[in-house]
Amino acid sequence: MDVTSLGACRFPSPRRGFVSDHARIPETIARGPGLPTGEGNLFELAGPRERLFFDPGRSRAGIVTCGGLCPGLNNVIRSLFLELHYGYGVPEVLGFRQGYEGLDPAHGLEPLVLTRRIVDDIHKHGGTILGTSRGPVDIEIAVEHLIRRGVDMLFCIGGDGTQRGAFALYEAAKRRGHALAVVGVPKTIDNDVRYVTRTFGYMTALEESRRVIDAAHTEARSVRNGISVVKLMGRHAGFVAAGATVASQDVNFALVPEVPFALEGPHGFLAALEQRIHDRGHAVVVVAEGAGQDLMARGPAARDASGNVKLQDVGPFLREAIAARFSAARVPVTLRYFDPSYQIRSRPANCEDAVLCDQFARHAVHAALAGKTGLVLGFLHGTFVHVPTALIVRGAKQLDPDGMLWQAVLSTTGQPARFE
Repeated sequence: MDVTSLGACRFPSPRRGFVSDHARIPETIARGPGLPTGEGNLFELAGPRERLFFDPGRSRAGIVTCGGLCPGLNNVIRSLFLELHYGYGVPEVLGFRQGYEGLDPAHGLEPLVLTRRIVDDIHKHGGTILGTSRGPVDIEIAVEHLIRRGVDMLFCIGGDGTQRGAFALYEAAKRRGHALAVVGVPKTIDNDVRYVTRTFGYMTALEESRRVIDAAHTEARSVRNGISVVKLMGRHAGFVAAGATVASQDVNFALVPEVPFALEGPHGFLAALEQRIHDRGHAVVVVAEGAGQDLMARGPAARDASGNVKLQDVGPFLREAIAARFSAARVPVTLRYFDPSYQIRSRPANCEDAVLCDQFARHAVHAALAGKTGLVLGFLHGTFVHVPTALIVRGAKQLDPDGMLWQAVLSTTGQPARFE
């Protein structure tokens, strides 16, 4: 899968350990009977190139962070700056404020000129020093603004909505014949980006989620018939809920968007929960925010500023359904509800995510200076690759109900494969 190149690379790179433009990483590496034949997509191997499209000493870069918060955003900003400034000698790096709003001068958001002093300690804190927002920007105005600012490279840190915007920027610059390298760094705490085994922030989310589950477990087992419900992130993918369940080992029921469940009936979730309380006297339930959407009444679909359909809030719905079930059965329970989503998203990155952030950022810089554009950094088989943005925006990754992670959840919780 070749990515777009802005043209001939005429400038020698100051880096070492070069990677050939011809090196490829296969999407699929397993071989054997019963497995798909072929390698699937072959992606360009990421890394420093021997020759560069941009003259680093005469280049200007821009960084933008969009969408919801995620542990590691400041780490990526810092490492982008350090690699650009010290690794390549790029003299100026602009941080555009408040997401894509900062690319429209009508908002009056003057970009932040990043310096070593500014980024010195930002990796120790959650959030993003550049600010963030959701929603689109007038693409033609944004490209014109980047041209006037003399920006040669734009690094777009964000999820699927951000990368759709980045793809539109890439296409608009291409139509105008303007040499702008648009490189995406995938950011989603849900870990649902295609061709990315693990997104930054995911492991921090699991670590923080486990702490919440530990507290929920303590609350549940400390009272008679204690039930704790923990709602975790995961609009359309249950990776956080599943990973946190396996990490904790104290969850009794995990509910995710990929596995529909019935509430009522002899084999429904509520019957299983009632049996658990009868047998053990306490239970911990973890539910992903996108689970059970089909169970809730809804009117016309409302959308957020990014165009995403707003979900019904499954947490309170599930809590009320549990309370009604046990009330009708005349079984006294103590019900606790935990929603730590914002608490988790605003945390600084842990060590594992901090290293991953640094690697994503440095590979993004290598790609941009080599004139690669219209791409998002991928992470497959422990290796960084260049993925055309057009592939990323076609759809999200989801948890495989037959895969090892969900099978581990079933073994950990002891719950049935389906509540029907």
